[in-house]
Amino acid sequence: WRKPSTAPGGDLPGRFRITHPHHPQVGQEFELFGYAHTWGEHRVFFQRAGTDHVQSVPASWTDVAGPDPFVVVAAGRSLFQVIDLLSLTEVLRHLAEGDCK
Repeated sequence: WRKPSTAPGGDLPGRFRITHPHHPQVGQEFELFGYAHTWGEHRVFFQRAGTDHVQSVPASWTDVAGPDPFVVVAAGRSLFQVIDLLSLTEVLRHLAEGDCK
């Protein structure tokens, strides 16, 4: 196994913690299996202890990527970025119009 070329700085930490406040595994630490740009974003890959199934989460939901600048500046005053709210309104519009597949 070799480190992915998309790894920031070339050296990955051995373990990472999920930091997204609404993720069910927030605060839990996992062994880092891999890091790659896939599905349009940087993601970390890991296995839960005792399983063979590889899972992934966005790197921005972990301490691998460092703190999200928006979260730091918002300092708890705002839970959503404008782009997230615009995306939500689009999904709700499609639901209201019956467009969702």
